[in-house]
Amino acid sequence: MTWKAKRFAELTTTELYKIYYLRTATFVVGQDRVYQEVDDRDPQAIHVFDQDSAGDVVAYARVYPIDDGAKVSFGRVVTSSKVRGQGIGRQLLEEVMKTIRDNFPGKTIEIESQKQVEGFYQKFGFTSKGGTFIFESTPHVVMVHEGLK
Repeated sequence: MTWKAKRFAELTTTELYKIYYLRTATFVVGQDRVYQEVDDRDPQAIHVFDQDSAGDVVAYARVYPIDDGAKVSFGRVVTSSKVRGQGIGRQLLEEVMKTIRDNFPGKTIEIESQKQVEGFYQKFGFTSKGGTFIFESTPHVVMVHEGLK
């Protein structure tokens, strides 16, 4: 895998298209949810992704500051159905954590995880905070990780 971490302005138009294609196919079409998938976080995010030999994005997440830069978050974590079950999700999260450590050292990480993958994030040291809430028609939970140095 050749992971990339690029700011919005560094993405090629093809990379951006492939990222949006995977995100929309998964979160809107695949999960049957109607919401504004492309949002104002994209321009401020660092986009972490990998592509297959055909150039399709097969794993993706975005990392961005929150609370006026006091904390950092990430989201839109997704792997393509082509690579699921191969440990790519774990590799993706390792790359996300490396990106956070390199760009936001010491910042508390706070995410809004889909409830169904709460256990996955717990394996990386995240703890749940508060109860389950509905976001974009899907159960979520806030999870926190102390900053990486």
